[in-house]
Amino acid sequence: MRDATTELRDVLALLRAGHWNAAHDRVQQYEGLHAAWLHGLLHWQEGDLEDAENWYERAGRRFRQRGTLDEELALFEAALDGPPKG
Repeated sequence: MRDATTELRDVLALLRAGHWNAAHDRVQQYEGLHAAWLHGLLHWQEGDLEDAENWYERAGRRFRQRGTLDEELALFEAALDGPPKG
């Protein structure tokens, strides 16, 4: 059985490839701070800023103090290697 971190990395790859519907369907299967942050990143990339801010809040992050999308994706990927913050 695959762990959640591996699954979230797969969702991240889908997001980066522009497969937003598939990524959104998969991220909804997971709970926790990392999943909420990734869900927020997905909504942000889709242009749904209201939902992105909501998911960022659930992840314990401040949407209005974020970096660029590329910076946030890199931070998220690095965070998967350690414990979730928040």
